[in-house]
Amino acid sequence: MKFKILIFVIIASCTVNTTKIDKRLPYNSKGFAYIFNETDYNNKVIKKKLDNSKLQISHRGLKVNTLIKIINPINNESLVIKNIKKSNYPDFYNILITKKVAKKLKLNEEFPYVEILEIRKNKSFIAEKAKIFNEERKISSNAPVTSVKISNISKNKSSKIDYQNRQFSILIASFYSRDTAEFLKKRINKEIPNYDIKKLKILKKSIKEINLISGPYSTINLMKNDYIKLKNFGFEELDIINYD
Repeated sequence: MKFKILIFVIIASCTVNTTKIDKRLPYNSKGFAYIFNETDYNNKVIKKKLDNSKLQISHRGLKVNTLIKIINPINNESLVIKNIKKSNYPDFYNILITKKVAKKLKLNEEFPYVEILEIRKNKSFIAEKAKIFNEERKISSNAPVTSVKISNISKNKSSKIDYQNRQFSILIASFYSRDTAEFLKKRINKEIPNYDIKKLKILKKSIKEINLISGPYSTINLMKNDYIKLKNFGFEELDIINYD
């Protein structure tokens, strides 16, 4: 793809992209979960079957038996669970989960927004109060996992969350240089003629991080259309940012 040529030009100015699976860094991504249903499985939209009565997940990029922490950023509910199989599901979604997982995380099925953290073994950090599940079996909370702290999430939980007024944006890339972000913005405008340039924005997150984003979006369908366009342009995986 043409973007693969572009990447050699901009890679020197990019910050670390944690959305890509990297041998040195644990996988970390924010986006939407695909909640398993029999109809989509029968129609071949989903390639592998899950059991909705169990806590099960499938991730297409991570190895089988990889420990994954799934967080609902809206209410901070989380669980740690093993990836039981690799499966294909629509590109827009970051992970395939069962309805029981969605219920456990108290996800809104219209906006099943999640953060995914790969948990690697043989690290010095010890999870203090993580609930770890593998096909309904609890794994010892003393198992060595990752350096990501798992917080006590029992406090300050809201019983009602306003999903209707939430907005999401697509994080396209992060750079050290604003000029590089501007360069990529122009390339997207040139290479994807039907893309609404007004949606592309450059935000300064910190002194060393400039983000190119697209949005905001108030519905998943509108975001999905642009997400697919960006994927076809050459981006391997894109993070989703949530705004209150």
